[in-house]
Amino acid sequence: MIGMASILSALERASARYVVVGGLAVILHGHLRGTADIDLVIELSPENCTKALDALAGVGLRPRLPVDMKQFADPEIRRDWVENRNMMVFQLWDPERPGRSVDVFVREPFAFDELWSKSLVREVQGAHVRIASIEHLIAMKRVAGRPRDLDDIAALEQIARELDRSESGS
Repeated sequence: MIGMASILSALERASARYVVVGGLAVILHGHLRGTADIDLVIELSPENCTKALDALAGVGLRPRLPVDMKQFADPEIRRDWVENRNMMVFQLWDPERPGRSVDVFVREPFAFDELWSKSLVREVQGAHVRIASIEHLIAMKRVAGRPRDLDDIAALEQIARELDRSESGS
């Protein structure tokens, strides 16, 4: 994935509250599979949205839709996007490097404080990255229900069983 470390480092430097979900989180839990983007859940307070989006803009990311990036920080605009455009994620990409993209959830799939408190911190190319717990990833992937998600669920359940065995000493 192109420029992943710079994206995650920018969020860390901005002190933005975010959690990586999706394929990258599955990979960071130990299941090797391909992914084309970074999926993020950010805490949706206007202040945090502004910090996160400024950080993402600072590394060259722009909205795929013809909208001002700062509109994402407005809860009423996000609500309109969900209700009238069926938007689930706000897609960002780098016009200079089209393979670099980030999808930011327009709604928090769980209460953010719960997602944050159960998340794990991993180091990725020098950046400290928060990733969703296996429990939260499985729940999100059950909702999505695509074949790749079902494969990820099976892999995450296996990883969870192995972690349980190693923690119990068997």
